[in-house]
Amino acid sequence: MGFELEFSGVDLDRTAQVLQQVLNGDITEVSPAQREVHVENAGDFRVELDWDFLLRTAGKSPDEDWVELLSRTAAILVPTEVVCPPLRLSRLDDLLPLVDGLRNAGAVGTEETLLAAYGVHINAELPRQNAATLDAYLRAFSLLQWWLMEAHQVNPARRVSPYIDLYPEVYVRQLIERGGATLDEIFSDYLQHNGTRNRALDMLPILSEIDSDRVRRAIDDPKIKARPAFHYRLPNCQIEKASWSLAGEWNLWCVVEELANRPEDLDDLCQRFMDASAGLLGLNRSQWLQTVDTWLKDHELV
Repeated sequence: MGFELEFSGVDLDRTAQVLQQVLNGDITEVSPAQREVHVENAGDFRVELDWDFLLRTAGKSPDEDWVELLSRTAAILVPTEVVCPPLRLSRLDDLLPLVDGLRNAGAVGTEETLLAAYGVHINAELPRQNAATLDAYLRAFSLLQWWLMEAHQVNPARRVSPYIDLYPEVYVRQLIERGGATLDEIFSDYLQHNGTRNRALDMLPILSEIDSDRVRRAIDDPKIKARPAFHYRLPNCQIEKASWSLAGEWNLWCVVEELANRPEDLDDLCQRFMDASAGLLGLNRSQWLQTVDTWLKDHELV
């Protein structure tokens, strides 16, 4: 698993220094907009300004003075992002001092800006690259997505942003009605209804890992990167709060994992969803939230 943290209040170099001090790493300046911190037995942590144009331009100009100036100016308005390498779950505790170090350095997250929808992205490893696994995880997340929005207490600015849209209800029904979908059906359904990276659970990295050509034919977006991991974008980044931790956000994702690996319970909740959404008006989301919350507690998933 891996994490991506977005925040402001700490510039590029200071962020890299915090990683160096807390994780005992070595800093490399990749460009005016990016640093890497190599940590032995962990890998490379990327520190970058989360601005596509700046990242594309930095390091490619024969005269980089203006890029450096732009980078410094951008640090005021553009979030800094730390991209962690894939880590074993047992090493999650290793990241806790990093969060504390960034908080002490002045990092602020989701609730401190009206200009950007800062968040935490979780890259959870795909256990098996087969249709049954993908189908189970997609159904589990789809059934829980509205409940997760509330459980994570997603900030209002992020809810209205275009970056973490939930799956449309018509897709959820199609997903459940198919039941036991093939890989071809998973691809066709997902790309038909979710042809964008801007989903709370972005499956395009996984689908690209399996068949990048098919994804590229459907979606022209160079930022799609193939990797065998779920790209979960829903959690806030509340790094400025001492009570906040990555573990809490991870634990909510684990509800999806647990449900995906309980086939009988998953089928039961699927049927409840179909019953609840059978009327002319479709799903009553407030009632579904209550149903899911009670069901999860009854099945000891929360």
